[in-house]
Amino acid sequence: MGNRLSKIYTRTGDDGSTGLGDGSRIAKDNLRVEAYGTVDELNSAIGVLRATKVPPETDNVLTEIQHRLFDLGGELCIPGTTIITDEHVTRLEQTLDLYNAELPPLKDFVLPAGSTAGAACHMARAICRRAERRVCTLAASETINNGSLRYLNRLSDLLFVMARTINKATGQAETLWRSED
Repeated sequence: MGNRLSKIYTRTGDDGSTGLGDGSRIAKDNLRVEAYGTVDELNSAIGVLRATKVPPETDNVLTEIQHRLFDLGGELCIPGTTIITDEHVTRLEQTLDLYNAELPPLKDFVLPAGSTAGAACHMARAICRRAERRVCTLAASETINNGSLRYLNRLSDLLFVMARTINKATGQAETLWRSED
């Protein structure tokens, strides 16, 4: 087990730098910090989603995802580390298939709306897409685990399908996008 924080503030970041898991220091606006910071934001958004009292089976899935996102953040915080594996991606795909099997096929784009939980799930999906973009940007300049990118890509798909499932379960009709043409 790693070190436990007994004191939350250290003043070491007052100069605009932050420490990575390997002990090195980099600027707080570094691409790596932006990537794992956005993963942390996604994890927090999933916490808000869970607070909306989603069904127990969905809550269990989301709890597991939060653990993996914490792992992914750690992976990004320690250059050269690999924690997220193909097995994690496969688990997301299997869960996605289960949720999607209960939904009608889409013919139009769905606007992010619905129940409180459904809308929170859509928000988490949008943040997940941003996290994926930040990790892509980091990958363009540094070596990262490609499994992390695959994980975020599948997770955004799962969150979309989960939002649809939650809205269906709560009787909220989907709001379909309509063009003004």
